[in-house]
Amino acid sequence: MKSVFKSGALALAAAALPAAAYAHPGVGEAAGLVHGFSHPISGLDHILAMVMVGVLASQLGGRAVWALPATFVLVMILGGSLGMAGINVPFVETGIALSVIVLGTFIALNIRASTAAAIGIVGLFAIFHGHAHGVEMPENAGGAAYAAGFTIATALLHMTGLGLGFLIARFGERQGAFMVRTAGGVAAVAGIGIIAGLI
Repeated sequence: MKSVFKSGALALAAAALPAAAYAHPGVGEAAGLVHGFSHPISGLDHILAMVMVGVLASQLGGRAVWALPATFVLVMILGGSLGMAGINVPFVETGIALSVIVLGTFIALNIRASTAAAIGIVGLFAIFHGHAHGVEMPENAGGAAYAAGFTIATALLHMTGLGLGFLIARFGERQGAFMVRTAGGVAAVAGIGIIAGLI
């Protein structure tokens, strides 16, 4: 299992290198990749939700470890395509804030949802996040490169959440569970602050 995560982390890091290489102003594909990569990491709501997907996946364990992040990324690409095409999705900002609250609450309360239910919840919220990424694509950005950028950044944030979840679990069953649930609670409270306009 560890070798799988190490290999995945290395692959994602290697895939992210072009974003670093093209960090200077550019047009088309270069601008698309950089803008796409920066969008998910430019807002606290996106960061918290992406990391919480990874933490929840580690908390549920089993096939949820790969199924939740994979579902989020795939459905997010669909949502991003809708945004790029100018197709309206209602309540996007509310949906994004709710994703932080719901995912954080699931973790804080240690709700043992089935993998199928968790996939459904994660997939629903992924539409909102993807749509937000899609509608904010700059005019001079290449669409495919922009999508690749926000996909890579999202996957890296999921990996961060998974890593944190597994790292915290090493503190022992009781202490680790308490720390994971506390992290979920903090995220849920932050989500309430976001939806209330306080953050």
